[in-house]
Amino acid sequence: MKITVHSSKAVRPDYGAGRAPFAAAGAVPLTVFDRASFDQYISGISFFRPPAPPTAVLEAGLARALAEYREWAGRLGADARGGRAILLDDAGARFVEATADVALTSVMPALAEPAPAAAGLHPSAPGAGGELLMVQVTRFACGSIAVGHTMSHVVADGRAACNFLLAWGQATRGVPVDPAPAHDRASLFVPRDPPRFEFEHRGVEFGPPRPRPHGGEARDAGDAVVVHRAHFSRELVSELRSRASARAPRPYGTALCLVAHLWRCITRARGLDGGAVTALRVAVDGRARMTGPPRGVPEGYTGNAVLWARPAAAARELVDGPLWHAAELVARAVARVDDAYFRSFVDFACSGAAEREGLVPTADAAEKVLSPDVEVDSLLHAAFCDLDFGGGRPFFFMPGYLPDEGSVFLVRSFSGDGGVSAYVPLFSRAMESFKRCCYSLGSVDARL
Repeated sequence: MKITVHSSKAVRPDYGAGRAPFAAAGAVPLTVFDRASFDQYISGISFFRPPAPPTAVLEAGLARALAEYREWAGRLGADARGGRAILLDDAGARFVEATADVALTSVMPALAEPAPAAAGLHPSAPGAGGELLMVQVTRFACGSIAVGHTMSHVVADGRAACNFLLAWGQATRGVPVDPAPAHDRASLFVPRDPPRFEFEHRGVEFGPPRPRPHGGEARDAGDAVVVHRAHFSRELVSELRSRASARAPRPYGTALCLVAHLWRCITRARGLDGGAVTALRVAVDGRARMTGPPRGVPEGYTGNAVLWARPAAAARELVDGPLWHAAELVARAVARVDDAYFRSFVDFACSGAAEREGLVPTADAAEKVLSPDVEVDSLLHAAFCDLDFGGGRPFFFMPGYLPDEGSVFLVRSFSGDGGVSAYVPLFSRAMESFKRCCYSLGSVDARL
């Protein structure tokens, strides 16, 4: 598959005649959640069957959506106090037009597995001072299109990024933007007076600077990272939920059960020493958790509102124990990240203690090898499947090709069976072992 780029341009917000921007030009300081997030770009690709709208229509829709989400047309810089901020300068988002020389059906099975060639369907992350949003529209010989996005994680978490993409589709179709964007980053996360540090945040969200990425030691040629798309049918998901919830007062959700199952299988596949401690990192959305005063976080909030639950266990305990034990560890850790925990984090992060002690966020984008740890990001509640530019919803969505070992993404399956797909990057030497236990119900309640 050969991808040819025909144009690459900056698209600026289109406010329409007589309409002013929602905020004056200036600098919007990053919140404590933005600063604690991964300083990297996140990517994804949506695939659409024909008919597809003309490129000019997609570009005009993007300009109208940027008028609703002005942050994405800005740049990262500094505010008057020298802190990191989003500059509302309307410099524009990058819009790339490309073509592929094949029919999408001829390459789709391989792309979806996924293949490294998928990286050519979304823009690469820019250098410092570059765009915060880049999109690429690739037209295939059959009339199908792939719409790839690359977006700054500092500006928004997965749900907020998805909301913008949905707004792009809505603006292209000429319908109202829903949910309405909530841009107020200043008043949502105000610390309490006096502040209350009810939980320990040192060594959790903040820690001392590390001289090198965790697990960054030299690897030989046999240690290539490969990505497997593990498919869990509705029936398999149902069975995993039943077994994972065996000791729970009520059934756990799909994401939690799959996270527990993947944690066990990845730990087993890596062949860790039984006494080695493996930690799981799973995102918890504050929109559903921050319900107390001063006020909750609206669904349409445009920034980051995520912290992480971090259950941990010895590898032997995790692998030898049944699935319900792993699920219980995950459930307890997630439950602890409640409204009180979020408020405690805000108080600590705003107190200046981290700066005085020389602590930095532990979310490190330089970590390319997580072993013995695992991170699972669930996109099951992000409505990428609802993106519609006027020609219908995508028939497939996948995260961008970012093979960071141990960093897993969950997405809704587009196979029509109501299942879930998990994109699992591991060292090639561990992948076959992972596949064997991943699909085996016999291993769920037995020692792996």
